[in-house]
Order: sequence, then structure tokens, then C-alpha cells
Amino acid sequence: MKLISLLAVAAVAASAGSALAADLPSTKTAPVVVVNPWDFDIGATLTSDYLFRGITQSNHQPSVWGRGELRYNVTDAWQLYAGVSAESIKFSPNFFPVGSPAVEIDGSAGVRGTFDKFSFDLGGIVYGYPDSPTGTKPVYSTILGVYPIGLAARNPTFFEVYLKPSYTVNDWLTVGANFFYTPSYLNTGANGEYLSGTVKVGLPGPFSAVSVSGEFGHQWLGKVDSVYTDNNFNPFYTYVGYANGQLPSYNYWNAGLTYVWKFISFDVRYYGTDLSKTQAYILTGIPNSGNVQYGYSTQSNYASQRFVGTISFDLTSKDIRW
Repeated sequence: MKLISLLAVAAVAASAGSALAADLPSTKTAPVVVVNPWDFDIGATLTSDYLFRGITQSNHQPSVWGRGELRYNVTDAWQLYAGVSAESIKFSPNFFPVGSPAVEIDGSAGVRGTFDKFSFDLGGIVYGYPDSPTGTKPVYSTILGVYPIGLAARNPTFFEVYLKPSYTVNDWLTVGANFFYTPSYLNTGANGEYLSGTVKVGLPGPFSAVSVSGEFGHQWLGKVDSVYTDNNFNPFYTYVGYANGQLPSYNYWNAGLTYVWKFISFDVRYYGTDLSKTQAYILTGIPNSGNVQYGYSTQSNYASQRFVGTISFDLTSKDIRW
């Protein structure tokens, strides 16, 4: 009887101990999930015309782009990044004596912040033209003798700093702005500021993969720091600006449709500026007439309005299974 009582007491004590142990923290630790803060983006683009703020960089011909960006997520709200891209370009028609650089290579870096519906991108970008011909090249004419001509008196490589804030109003509407500044637009010595507003509207229901977007902006440009001259110190056509060296400022806009399928985007967009053909010639120094070698042409269609079709893809680490 005493043995039975002792066994009963032991059973109660054991059950009490089990209950007490259940209330204590477990000595086992949960597996640690390591999140890699590094990320990347790689992509490519084929476009029917490479336009930079409404001015063609490919002589209104197709252009191929490639790009890559390395990202470091400091926190969920902050991201550091650095990237490089390359675009095929053509600054002049085939008859243009000096020729044109074949590629533009850009490098950018900055920081992005995301705070609920508000986000921003702050950074800088260098537009590089490593094989750009410079100076002048003599052109021989039976009428005028030797006439100097050049695409640019110096390499047009330049840089800009930028701020691009955006705000997601709701599931279908996002608004934003862009501000860029350079102390020497196309390495002419003329300062430049660009300010624009953007809007993006996502379509509902079965058209959720389609969005409508647009941008309207203004490019302010200052005076060149020198007027390029020939061997007799007479001004000739490229980047002379107006009489006082002032480059023309202008309005720029675009609007279009974008369809996204997985990691591929299809975009059709209309681009335009309010630059005249004479102002476009002043900005680019690139005419659209074979008579340029005789100094007769001062017109350019490099800023003419047009539709542009673009196909591009972008992949990040989450899109690739290792």
C-alpha cells in the first residue's frame, strides 16, 4: 500500500515537472535565416531610335543597349548601387567627314530610399564617348578650296547629378519628378538643368500588365565657354550657339504604353520637343544635308517628333534560380 502511494506521488510530481517544463523557454534555438544583402540587375534593350530628352543619339536608327547594376541593401529602406551601361550610337550621317563614336558608355552610382509610398533615387551619372573623334578634318572643294569641319572641338563626355523622387498614390497611380544638373553640357562649358514631372497609370483587371505613362520637362542650357574657330579664327558651325554663345533651352515630352510579360517589357512611345530645326542644329552641330561641307546647311531634324518602339528585359537575383 505504501508502495502504491509512493508511486502515485512520484507520478504526480513527474506530471507537475512536465507541466512546469512546458512553461519554461526551450533550450532549442530556431534556425537562423541569412538574407544576402547583395543584389543585382542585368538587362538589355533594342529600340528603334535612341532619344536623349527628345534628341536622337542614333541618327534616327535602331540602337542596342546592355546594362548591369550591383546593389547593396543596407536595410529594408536603404539601398546603395553602382552600374554601367553601353549604347550603340551614331551622331552623324555617313557622309559626315569626321565620323562618329560608335558607342556610349555610362557609369552611375547612388543611393535609393523607400519609405512606405514615398521613394527617391539620388546619384550621379557619367556619359562617356571613348572613341569620339575631335578637332577638325579638312574637306577639299573645287569651289572653296580647303574647308575645315569637325564633329566637336573636344570629346563630349560629361556628367550629371540627379534626384528622382516618386510617390505611389494607390495601386494604379504613381507620380514622380526628375532633376538633373551638369556644369558642362556635352563638355561645352554650358551649364544645364533638367526638371520634369512623370505620371504612370496601371490599367485594371485583365489589362493589369499594361500601363500608360508620360513625362513633361524643360531643359535649361547656358553659354558655351568658347566659340570654336577655324585656322583663321573665324567661327564655324559646331556649338557656336547664338551670337553670344547661348545654347537654346527647350521643352521635352513623351507619352506611351508599356506591356510587361514576366521580365520582358514592350513599349511604344511618342517623343517630342519644341526645338526648331535651326535650334536642333545649334545643339547638335549635326546637319541633315550633304552641303554641310560647304557651310551651307544650318538645319537638323535630330529633335523631330516621332514614335519609338522598344523591347527590353531585366533580371534580378530573385528571377534566377541557382
